[in-house]
Amino acid sequence: MNLLSSATVFSFFTLISRILGYLRDILIAIFLGASIFADAFFVAFRIPNTFRRLFAEGTFNAAFIPSYTSAKVEGKKKGKKFANDVLSSLLIILLFLVTLAEIFTPYLIYIIAPGFFEDQVKFNLAVELTRITFPFLLFVSLSSFFSGILNSNNKFAAAAAAPIILNVILIISLIFSFVHGLDYAKQLSYGVTMAGIIQLIFLIFVTKKFYKPALHFGLRFSSKVKFFFKKLLPSILSSGVTQINILVGTIIASFQSGAVSYLYYADRVYQINLAIAGIAVGTVSLPVLSKAFKMKNLKAISNIQNKSFELSLLFSIPASFGLIFASDEIVNALFGYGSFSLNDVEMTAAALKFFGYGVPAFALIKILSNFFFARDNTKTPFYISVLIVFLNILISISFFNEIGFIIIPIATSISTWVGVFIYIYLLNIKKILLLKNQLMINFIKMLFSSIIMMSILLFFLDKFTNYLDYNYSYKAVYLILIVSFVGMLYLLSCYLLGIFKLKNYKTN
Repeated sequence: MNLLSSATVFSFFTLISRILGYLRDILIAIFLGASIFADAFFVAFRIPNTFRRLFAEGTFNAAFIPSYTSAKVEGKKKGKKFANDVLSSLLIILLFLVTLAEIFTPYLIYIIAPGFFEDQVKFNLAVELTRITFPFLLFVSLSSFFSGILNSNNKFAAAAAAPIILNVILIISLIFSFVHGLDYAKQLSYGVTMAGIIQLIFLIFVTKKFYKPALHFGLRFSSKVKFFFKKLLPSILSSGVTQINILVGTIIASFQSGAVSYLYYADRVYQINLAIAGIAVGTVSLPVLSKAFKMKNLKAISNIQNKSFELSLLFSIPASFGLIFASDEIVNALFGYGSFSLNDVEMTAAALKFFGYGVPAFALIKILSNFFFARDNTKTPFYISVLIVFLNILISISFFNEIGFIIIPIATSISTWVGVFIYIYLLNIKKILLLKNQLMINFIKMLFSSIIMMSILLFFLDKFTNYLDYNYSYKAVYLILIVSFVGMLYLLSCYLLGIFKLKNYKTN
């Protein structure tokens, strides 16, 4: 398998999904801006969407793929039985959780957005919208199971393409609401749940070639299934630490008007890179890394680790530079329309800038945690993640009154970098991290290429400053053209320096 080509396939569909997500968000920004309706919808959407990201972007795979691979090695029948037992148990557990959440939604909102309680209109609206969106959690979690089956068979395209459905449905919901004069926030919420149903049906159909489910209504916990669920809970926190930090940020930000929306829009931008540099690379490398650990092939383990690390840095370093130095232009071009005011642009850009400092860390956390997950170790990443989240909360709460919501991206970036260094330290002690000297040489080459790219980007941003002004209608077109051009120059520079070549990323 070639890590770069597999990651490219995954990234392509993920990028399409993110672009559609951007179109969705620009429509939300135009129609809702940073109003109480936007805040209420984002909180209602944040809860199931956080679980979507946790399950779909690595957490479920981290626990499921090593166990499923191990069961399949013993025989196809044992692999199928394991999958059936996990699916049946997962369905019962999820039905119970969703029912519980629907009954106690007001308490859930009070926990997730305590600042809303001071405004009963916003609070009640958030409760109503959350009850509509929460069933999405059931469907998207089951979708992650079928994605895990596909990924285990080194099939990444369909699983990566599935989230496109959500964005298409939400865009249709917004257009339909505009044409018929309906409530935007409510129709968006209905669209979320509808998208979850369609996504699940799509993945069940695509997975038929590899697995046909045979459900039984009961909790059948064989030793392998028990081991899987024992790993799943820690991996939810470990693999999804960035998403949990964002959720924590939403809770704290709810005490400042508009802050939930600012963080949401900033999150949407840097998540595009995270999807490529962290999630895509982490997802495609985990199955081959798990197999290499099972076979105790040290050469393959070292090769996969180095290539995963390198590929993650290749995409995250230039993105970090771009978000730090061009956050104002990016947010202005992407969201500066309609109800989204110039002040909203400035606040969102400030959040994006500080998220930018953490982008390489957000990506590397995904890669480094895999080095433990592939060995069926979810406890160590769990403990590290608890520390990261605790540090994030401590910094955010300590400085929130002085600095305001901007402390949230600062705290998220700092705590995640601390987590990266802890991972590297522990992996070195356990002699699991088998990095080569060539990685440092390639890192310096990437840094050099990124500095060249950044210099050219700043030149073009200054030259076309009038076309990137808040009041210019086609500013997004100019930004996309500029970013695409300097991005190609960066990749060309990396290619000439011998980094960005397909043959460099073979895992065998």
